[in-house]
Amino acid sequence: MSDLFIIAGIRTPFSRSGSDFDGLTADDLGQHACSSLLLRTGIDPALIDEVIIGCVAQPPDAANIARIIALRSGVPEKTPAVTVHRNCASGMEAVTTAHQRMVSGQGELFLVGGAESMSQIPFFYPHAAVAKFTTLSKAKEIGQKITAIADFRPADFKPRIGLQLGLTDPFCGQIMGDTAETLAREFHLSREVQDAFAAESHRKVLAAADRLLEEIAPVHLPAKAVTRDNGIREDSTPEKLAKLRPIFDRQSGSVTAGNSSQVTDGAVALLVGSEQAARKLGIEPLGRLTGYAYVGCDPKRMGLGPIHAIARLGRSPEDADVIEINEAFAAQVLAVLAALKEPDKCGVAMPPVEIPHEKLNRRGGSIALGHPVGATGARLVLTALHQLRETDGRSALATLCVGGGQGAALWLERS
Repeated sequence: MSDLFIIAGIRTPFSRSGSDFDGLTADDLGQHACSSLLLRTGIDPALIDEVIIGCVAQPPDAANIARIIALRSGVPEKTPAVTVHRNCASGMEAVTTAHQRMVSGQGELFLVGGAESMSQIPFFYPHAAVAKFTTLSKAKEIGQKITAIADFRPADFKPRIGLQLGLTDPFCGQIMGDTAETLAREFHLSREVQDAFAAESHRKVLAAADRLLEEIAPVHLPAKAVTRDNGIREDSTPEKLAKLRPIFDRQSGSVTAGNSSQVTDGAVALLVGSEQAARKLGIEPLGRLTGYAYVGCDPKRMGLGPIHAIARLGRSPEDADVIEINEAFAAQVLAVLAALKEPDKCGVAMPPVEIPHEKLNRRGGSIALGHPVGATGARLVLTALHQLRETDGRSALATLCVGGGQGAALWLERS
């Protein structure tokens, strides 16, 4: 296929939900990432053919958030914008949608990425309560208002938590952590091995902290400048993680807040396009997209999505110099690694593969950095390409599981 060149990229720091970016919306974060990228590259925004942004929890006051981000970033009104949504793969979907636009002749240069404010995912009133509020709002006489108010019950004021709803699969009825517990049991993954993997993620991020800064555009807030990811724990050890209680299966589970990805706010922006567009800009690209695959799988085992996507992609992980598997949960990544060794047991037709430790998530992953769901897919692309440059590698595999039972895999190469 015609390669899509990743010309440049940047991201905001990733901040734990309810912390530094608590007061910023997803469009605030997306605008900061896109504006920073345009400023850093110095390109004329009028050259962009389309803006494509992934977002899972679109704000109700910013419908088609990509359009809001584009206009607030200085992209001309004439340039169209579209928001894409494939749960955790939304950031990757933005990249591959740009490729589809390019090969179909609908553009040469695209501003893509992902944005998510998990802090600002709203609470919802039950539908029955909404009807009562509507009746109250329409009441004109004092008697009508008293009658409407008297109809309320305490249960009407108990909100439904939007984040919890979004992380629960309506088909299988399981919250994402329950799917990780399923894999932990099926692949006999002990609590100890999960906690060790999680602690290692923090250690890797700490070791790569200075190199990660090259990805980041600081965010200047009224009270402070946010320059680094804030979910990293210097004191994260298997021993300390072992003290945390399971949060999904409290009786016999092994998945905890410490060995799961963090709920996080952040955004990523990538400038992508054809080889001709890259040459016109005179910017040396970070790399190029040479293959990708999306695939469906059992929603109860959504964490195995990467192995199915890798098989569909048709490229062996053995040929990749850098491998990024998103750390939705330690159990999920460990299950994928185990399944790759014996793919036939998962009904996957591909040769067995054992991924070397030194190739996998060399700069850590979402357990330490956080997982702003609409942005993570684009972050994996950016991180993988920076690592190729750092190691003088040639090719990278970026893959993740997707809530609802899907997998995504992208094959990237240096230009």
